[in-house]
Amino acid sequence: MKPGELYRVYRGAKYDPKNYRVFVVVSRQTLIDSKFSTVVCAPIYSNYDGITTQVPVGIEEGLKHNSSIYCDELISLPKSMLTNYIGSLSYEKLEALERSLIIALDIRLV
Repeated sequence: MKPGELYRVYRGAKYDPKNYRVFVVVSRQTLIDSKFSTVVCAPIYSNYDGITTQVPVGIEEGLKHNSSIYCDELISLPKSMLTNYIGSLSYEKLEALERSLIIALDIRLV
């Protein structure tokens, strides 16, 4: 498992109309490789509103249609749920994801 990898996860949650949702791993590799049982992920939805905290993704990343990563909705998921690998982000998409996470988390670099 690596940052930028996409996994289809069974959620079965009452608040989510879909039983399955695709998530992208956003945790750093040190956490992924650690004994901790969870990693931070961002959900992928089938719409794109063009806001700075969304990253457009699609067929190139292994999805069936154009979608977007929602960096404003981070969630911690058990590693054991991340078994259905879909694909991974390109270097350019990883950079876009990093920029969107910085904006979503309001991280000040200076």
